[in-house]
Order: sequence, then C-alpha cells, then structure tokens
Amino acid sequence: MSHPLPARLLQTLFACAMLLTSAAQAAAASADKLAHVTILATGGTIAGSGATSTTTVGYTAATVGVDRLIQAVPELAKVAQVKGEQVFQIASENMSNEHWLTLAKRVNTLLAQPDVDGIVITHGTDTLEETAYFLDLVVKSKKPVVLVGAMRPGTALSADGPINLYNAVLLAASEEAIGKGVLVALNDQIHAARDVTKTNTSTLDSFKTPELGMLGYIQGNKPYFYHVSARKHTVDTEFDISKLDALPQVDIVYGYANMGPAALNAVVASGAKGVIHAGVGDGSLAGKVVPSLKAARQQGVLIVRASRVGQGIVARNGEANDDELDFVAADTLNPQKARILLMLALTRSTDSKEIQRMFYRY
Repeated sequence: MSHPLPARLLQTLFACAMLLTSAAQAAAASADKLAHVTILATGGTIAGSGATSTTTVGYTAATVGVDRLIQAVPELAKVAQVKGEQVFQIASENMSNEHWLTLAKRVNTLLAQPDVDGIVITHGTDTLEETAYFLDLVVKSKKPVVLVGAMRPGTALSADGPINLYNAVLLAASEEAIGKGVLVALNDQIHAARDVTKTNTSTLDSFKTPELGMLGYIQGNKPYFYHVSARKHTVDTEFDISKLDALPQVDIVYGYANMGPAALNAVVASGAKGVIHAGVGDGSLAGKVVPSLKAARQQGVLIVRASRVGQGIVARNGEANDDELDFVAADTLNPQKARILLMLALTRSTDSKEIQRMFYRY
C-alpha cells in the first residue's frame, strides 16, 4: 500500500522543479542572445591529421569533417550558436576559380538570411589569403566573414586549430567586426583580407600584414581593432558573381635574372585574357620579355605589372612607361591578389584605364 508524500517534501520537490525550470529558461534565454554563426568548412590543415603527435609537416590535410571540428571545441557554445556545413574537403593548393564561385554564392545566400549573423570559413593556409581577398571583393553584406586555418594538424602537440577556430567564431559573432570587410583570424591576430599574406612555410606566426599592419588582436574573449582598411570592399564593390559560372583566365609570370619570354608566350597561347607580370624590384621588365609583352597587349591580353618583392607600391610609369605600353600597375597588391582583382575586373571591362582605376580603388 502506497503512502502519500509528506507535504514538506512535496513543497521541496516542487521548489526544485521550479528552480530547474527557471535555470533552463535562463540558459535558453542566454543562448537566444548569442549571435548565429555558420561555419563553412573547406578542408586544409585545420582539418588535417598526422601519423604521430609530433608530426607537424608531412601530415594529411582535409581528413576531419566540420562536425568533428565543432565538437572538438565545446567552448564555441559560449560565444555563438554555431552550425556547420561542409562545402569542400580539399587541401587549399587545389582551390580553383570554380570553388571560389561556389563558396562565394553560398556565403551570399547565407548572409541574406536573418538567422545568420556571421560566417566563419575554415581553410588551408596555402591559398587562404587568395580566397579571403576574392570574397572581400564579391560578398554583398556587412555581416562578418572570417577565414581561419591552422599551421599544425589537430593531432599535433600544441595544435593551433582549436584556439584559432574559437577566436574566429568569437570575431564573427562580434558587433566590432561588422562592416570591416572579410577578415583573417590566426595566432590571436586580426588581418584584412586585402593585405595579409603567408610569410613562413610552417611557423605559427606565418600570417602577417607587411608594412600596412594587422587590424587588431583577439584577447580575453574580445576583439580589439586599432585601424581598418581604407580600400573599398564587400557591399561597396562593383563586382557581381551571382550569374557567373566561370572567371576569365589570368596567369602569373614570374620575373628573374636571365628571364626569357617562354612562360609568357605559353600562357598567352593557352588562352590567357590577362597576365600578371611579377617583376623584379618595382615591377621591372626584362628586355628579352618586353617584345612579347607588347605583342600580347596588341592581341588584347591585359598586362598588369606587379612585383615579386612582396612589399611596396608598384609605381605607374616608374620602371616602365605604362601609358605608352597600355599596361596596368598593381599598386600594393602582391601577384596572387593582383590576379584575383584582374579576373574580376575583366568581367566588367577590358579597358586598361578603367582597370587601373579598380586597382587604385580596391
């Protein structure tokens, strides 16, 4: 025969139930206040694995899916409501124009949704800076877009992927990142997509912004910005990829002592619509190559003078008479980023003066 519970015990149980309900409601309310961040995974070292815990080179990239990446950093739940999506699973040296168009269109679709406040893109570091700049030119939203990678696979001692991912989500969820353009977050630092570059093959501090400087730091669970990029980006660009399924072929030809025209002639013969000449010094042109450069321009190929140096302005009409040759100067863009801008510029115009305007604007 069952016995009724004492009234005092019933009151205690009821009070406990109410406390639990209140706690659950408070937790739900707190979670509702967090920004909604979507993580788009593309592969790379941040999703890689090595044979041992000390394997920091010679590992296999792009082996871990986005769900496992998120599960490995449970602290993400404290800074954002996170969802993951596997867009690609590749090493970033295999990133292509087609991948970029697919990724950019997905980013624009997601950012147009009211339930997406920011996006983090996990990416291999080899071409991370190029993807970041491409997106900086074609994303049509002020909402934060942050690219992140790792220099060590997740299986390595002191793997940098988890903290980099945490910082990237924190940044994408922050109000401070709104309207700053596409950002790159690695090694507790914030960089602008246009200016950041990979400077070392393997060290954790590989990503830097030479001369112009990084935008800020992430410290104590908060982003700190100290300056912003002065060049136009995202919603303020003229580039629209919504109906594009391909980009014009643009190739890079590297300058060096005793350079001849063979590489240039080969890319022109293969159908290049534009060529980035990564010249020595201030974008200087070797005498042996100038006739082929002139011939290519006469055939309608756009020529952009960049520099292999990695820092500084390529001066228009400096080491070559760009007005006479009808060439474009790359300004401060490195060759790989000059290629991206020229591809997009060619979807808008084939006039060298108009394209030069774009190089000074973006």
